[in-house]
Amino acid sequence: MPDSNVRIRLASPDLGEEECEAVYRVLRSGVLTNGPENEAFAQEFADRHRVRFGVTFCTGTAALNAMLLAEGIGPGDEVIVPSMTFVATATSVCHVGATPVFADIDPRTFNLDPASVAARITQATRAVMTVHYAGQPGDLDGLARVCAAAGVPLLEDAAQAAGAEYRGRPVGAFGRSAMFSFTPSKNITTGEGGIVLTDDPDVAKRLRLLRNHGQTGLYRHESLGHNWRLTEMQAAIGRVQLGKLDGILERKRLIAESLTRRLTGVPGLTTPYQVPDTRGTWMLYTCLLPGIRDQVLADLLDQGIEARIYFPPVHRQPVFAERAGGTGLAAPLPVTEAVAEAMLSLPVHHRLTEAEVAEIADAVITAVGRASASAKVTARPMPVGAR
Repeated sequence: MPDSNVRIRLASPDLGEEECEAVYRVLRSGVLTNGPENEAFAQEFADRHRVRFGVTFCTGTAALNAMLLAEGIGPGDEVIVPSMTFVATATSVCHVGATPVFADIDPRTFNLDPASVAARITQATRAVMTVHYAGQPGDLDGLARVCAAAGVPLLEDAAQAAGAEYRGRPVGAFGRSAMFSFTPSKNITTGEGGIVLTDDPDVAKRLRLLRNHGQTGLYRHESLGHNWRLTEMQAAIGRVQLGKLDGILERKRLIAESLTRRLTGVPGLTTPYQVPDTRGTWMLYTCLLPGIRDQVLADLLDQGIEARIYFPPVHRQPVFAERAGGTGLAAPLPVTEAVAEAMLSLPVHHRLTEAEVAEIADAVITAVGRASASAKVTARPMPVGAR
């Protein structure tokens, strides 16, 4: 859809004079990389999530690659991942030479199903990487039990989950390490960027070496590494953004609650499920619209409301077509497939006005009514438990 037709966007980064001043401060200092802003941002972000160490990276994808390499994962290894995620979760596994094995999801949370994970563990499994879909934790207790029984680490792709909590504990502290992303669509942003959190000092050391050419001293390189550094300007922006995080999350919670009040009970539409004893980040507001999703999406776009499918399943992507014969890749994912045909994400960013929230809800209700009347069919049922 042309940008000129978009009136209500999915995301709206909160960037202002504080971020500008932070960048100016760095430019005036003359230290543009490997400096105090990165050290401060990493520690402040780690402290916010009650984890000992943080290591910043130039992108979330680089951070994912580093997280896997820090575990020694490579050719011949398998990593269990969901297909309901952004493609980088799986392609990062490929980048280190390992094989992503797709497991199915819970039909309510869209997060990894521990039973499906357990069924896919083999002698080649080296890790399980869970994704907190839309910033909402899944069954972390169940995944931890599965991983402990198999003797493999749990890793967290927490790209969407900065500030999320599970049973009163921040995400990022449940796996051996956890990655967070700061792209412009996230709740806080550095433009591009990522971070890995860990309580393990040895993992933190390996991450730092991977980020900076394996360098332990000036022109002394003890291991193979990369140039995956975050600039000082980005880190300075990140520190300002981190100070805004709690306010952003509270505003998004209120917007999501307003949307849910307005949309609950609409025939053919299921509002997002909330896991008890968790605090999500409402990175996405994803509804289920079985049988009418595509018509509703087209209708909303025509009205200038930027809705989107988050995410087309990774195992369907062309990049994995030639890999379908690989171990585990061809295993059926019935819940993922069913959810993928029905899911639709609506705008939920924290800068929405009350009038815009009402407009979104009204537009969805109208679009669902038109699509249902046009289809003249009852919406197909979701898997058991989806409602």
